[in-house]
Amino acid sequence: MIAHPVRLSNPRRAAAPWDAGGVTSLRARALAISRDTRIRFLAVGATNTVIGYGVFALLQLVAFRDVPFGYLASLVLSYAVGIAVAFVLYRRFVWKVRGNVLVDLLRFIGVYLTAIALNALLLPLLVEVAGLDPLLAQLVVLVITTLVSFFGHSRFSFARPPGRD
Repeated sequence: MIAHPVRLSNPRRAAAPWDAGGVTSLRARALAISRDTRIRFLAVGATNTVIGYGVFALLQLVAFRDVPFGYLASLVLSYAVGIAVAFVLYRRFVWKVRGNVLVDLLRFIGVYLTAIALNALLLPLLVEVAGLDPLLAQLVVLVITTLVSFFGHSRFSFARPPGRD
């Protein structure tokens, strides 16, 4: 006689009595979502964006408010902070890679330099030509540079041959 696994027609009924609210299934869904690299990238990116944009806004409002093209100085300094924070978080929590830290860092900086070059090109266009406020213009550019960063980091900065960390 072959034993067959018991299948429940409604998996929600399988919840333990102490889990009547479905907390375990909520945790399972949250765990499944957290395993998605794209979700982790967005979460770390959001954290880094808030930090970077906060530094940009603070510098723009306090240090470079009345300086011609001061928003570019704010941009460069905020990117420096962003690179430091992002490298650690992306390497550790998003791609969870091991290997040569220096090679990863140099590749990471290369992707960031591409993003900052794009940012430095688009930001003055939006501020000087389109007439947007620098804070709003930077938000618009962030959407574009986020996409560039994801593909650059996933395919270059932290890329590993199949079967390797």
